[in-house]
Amino acid sequence: MADNFVPHFQNTEGHDSIEIGAREFMCIGAKPPFDHPHVFLDMGSDHEIVCPYCSTLYKHNPELDTHGAIPADCMWTPDAA
Repeated sequence: MADNFVPHFQNTEGHDSIEIGAREFMCIGAKPPFDHPHVFLDMGSDHEIVCPYCSTLYKHNPELDTHGAIPADCMWTPDAA
């Protein structure tokens, strides 16, 4: 079941862009407690998308796993409820 959650990414370090393996994901801005509202983003057939809250540029990298990111520390896993 854990494999079915929507991937979450964050940009606490302020990277210019983040490569990710997912086309549908959540941007949280920065790591909690400094996160913005968790926004669902869908690239569709595009290769990149900008978060409307934090302006992070996400670029799709098909060589990455759905939950993968470059830099790797931009992947964020929510605590279990």
